[in-house]
Amino acid sequence: MKKAIDLPPVWLLLFLVILNLQSRLWNPFEFGGSVANTLGWLLVLVGFGLMGWAALQFIRHKTSVVPRNVPKAFIAKGPYRFSRNPIYLADAAVLAGVALLLGSLVGLVLVPVFMRVIAKRFIEGEEAGLAAAFPEDFANFCLKTRRWL
Repeated sequence: MKKAIDLPPVWLLLFLVILNLQSRLWNPFEFGGSVANTLGWLLVLVGFGLMGWAALQFIRHKTSVVPRNVPKAFIAKGPYRFSRNPIYLADAAVLAGVALLLGSLVGLVLVPVFMRVIAKRFIEGEEAGLAAAFPEDFANFCLKTRRWL
């Protein structure tokens, strides 16, 4: 995949398309109801809210949100107090929420697959870059803050 389109939102969109196709073509354990819909919408809304909160930290610290760019600042405030990767966590929440909204129990399997793809394609490299640019800060951060939650 070319670097210009190898971005996390593109991967989220790809997984959402796969989820939508799966739910339409093969949904053997279809479920639904108000609880699934409520939880689905809650996950989607929390996901987008978390994305916005985390992105705001990048703006406040005047550093790039684009993966593979060299960071100009180390962020450990806001949602970064709870997760080293709140935007990716938010992506996973949105994917899980949409699976619930589509009534796709099988589609929920895509969430850990998505998380693994994101970890391999982006997180591992980003964390190596942070460790190189901010060795002491990043080491302390890793001791206190989990990768996902």
